[in-house]
Amino acid sequence: MNNPSAGPSSKTKVGSSQSSETSFKRKRGVFQKDLQHMMYGFGDDPNPLPETVALVEDIVVEYVTDMVHKAQDIASKRGKLLTEDFLFLIRKDLPKLNRCTELLSMNEELKQARKAFEVDEEKLASTE
Repeated sequence: MNNPSAGPSSKTKVGSSQSSETSFKRKRGVFQKDLQHMMYGFGDDPNPLPETVALVEDIVVEYVTDMVHKAQDIASKRGKLLTEDFLFLIRKDLPKLNRCTELLSMNEELKQARKAFEVDEEKLASTE
């Protein structure tokens, strides 16, 4: 026998995702070039099929949207969405967590280097 509780919930989920897709139209192909380069970097053909790129784009957009919604749910108690909310979501996926913390620390270093460069430039301009 089929499980009656599984059927309606899955139909409800599909229906709700379809209604959100129809209410929110996103521009397709925005990430097409970037995804083509990434796919090539991971061993795909230099010019992958447009259908493949579109499928990967749909998967990526769905994943990012899902992560943002989960992070918003976590942050709703605080009222403010922070980077730590995303780190909390990926805490069990160590490769992702390590890569994110590496990129965040690199971003901080770049910010400090830019700030130091701007200060040096201002000093040079004031001495001239």
